[in-house]
Amino acid sequence: MNDGDLFESISGPVPGPRSLELAQSLARFESRGVTYLAKDFPVFWESASGALITDVDGNRYIDLTAAFGVANTGHSNPYVAAAVADQAVRLMHGMGDVHPTEVRVQLLEKLAQITPDGLEKTFLCSTGAEAVEFALKTAFLKTKKPHTIAYHNAYHGLSLGALAVSGIAKFREPFAPLVTSGTTWLTYPTMASGTDAALREIEQALKNDAAIGAIILEPIQGRGGVIVPPAGFLAGVRAICDRTKIVMILDEIYTGFGRTGAMFACEHENVVPDLLCIGKAIANGVPLSATVGRAAVMDAWETSTGEALHTSTYLGNPLACAAALANIYEIERFDLVHSVRARAQLLAGRLARLRQYTKSVREIRGLGYMWAIEFTSTEIATTVVKKALQRGVILLQSGPTGSSITIAPPLTIEQSQLERALTICETIVGEIKR
Repeated sequence: MNDGDLFESISGPVPGPRSLELAQSLARFESRGVTYLAKDFPVFWESASGALITDVDGNRYIDLTAAFGVANTGHSNPYVAAAVADQAVRLMHGMGDVHPTEVRVQLLEKLAQITPDGLEKTFLCSTGAEAVEFALKTAFLKTKKPHTIAYHNAYHGLSLGALAVSGIAKFREPFAPLVTSGTTWLTYPTMASGTDAALREIEQALKNDAAIGAIILEPIQGRGGVIVPPAGFLAGVRAICDRTKIVMILDEIYTGFGRTGAMFACEHENVVPDLLCIGKAIANGVPLSATVGRAAVMDAWETSTGEALHTSTYLGNPLACAAALANIYEIERFDLVHSVRARAQLLAGRLARLRQYTKSVREIRGLGYMWAIEFTSTEIATTVVKKALQRGVILLQSGPTGSSITIAPPLTIEQSQLERALTICETIVGEIKR
């Protein structure tokens, strides 16, 4: 590959004619309310490799999103792709909870090995929301208490059970009559607000509602705008859960598999939750998620007598399990956890420079390869995303109102690619009027 092939290449309009043609068809046949379509957004992807995306018009982009934090080992990772292909010709689908497969057992063993000590039993599913809902059911079976503590601006999925603990109002409020009201909402702490007040809020919530049996939180709020809590917060939550015997559920669907410079973000504080929800980067693009838990909590489920109380058709799908095993192998082979830690400071430094260009940058925050640029308005963030697309960089808005842009590239991105994409972003931010 030539050096020029490592970078963006825009050879025509963005979106190009084929993307616009496909957008018309999508608008006709896809349910409304799913894909945002405009004259200048989006582009339709055709292929991807590493940190590069090629659209249907032949334009090439550097991806700073890892496609929602999924492609940690790079898009179309060859080893993962080969594992999927090999599995596909042997067995594409098993029988879930009836007739299991060997590859499923292998993945369960591997997850027990790589997750924090004490987490040894796993339920496999397909989406992050499913993992969250299984965790909520498990917590109830363990405690017999139906209520939950959750956080404003948290994102745990959009199915009804997950929506009950997802704290972004625009997703939850249209379906309020359908969503359980057993959630106590707290404010997620920031570096500025500190740990003590946040822990006192939890203590008070437990005093106010004796029916609370669990607390669910992200170690870093992802969709909420990459909100990093202060040091000691997760450890403080763990101590409260130990004392009060409520279940600690950590949603690491976004932060897991090396994203923050640890295999799982809770390891930065040596915290082991009772239940760990994982997904996104687990199989590098093949739909798979899981809830991994302590045996003492997971064993609240009764032993199956022939009909599983909670299951799904695609439980432990062989293709997904094979992809996950290959993907975890790649994370370990490339030592991506160490690589992210080693390179994170450079990314942080480059992003910090953005504040010198415009007063419209309100804050830069993050950890590892998971950062956010918060602007003073949603409109500015939208403009930056669209301008970046025109110039060959894919960005993603985040935060409750979309005023932030998340920087979460594939963990395997070449240093030169990352530098190039950040330079393009700097140029665009520098064009914003003060």
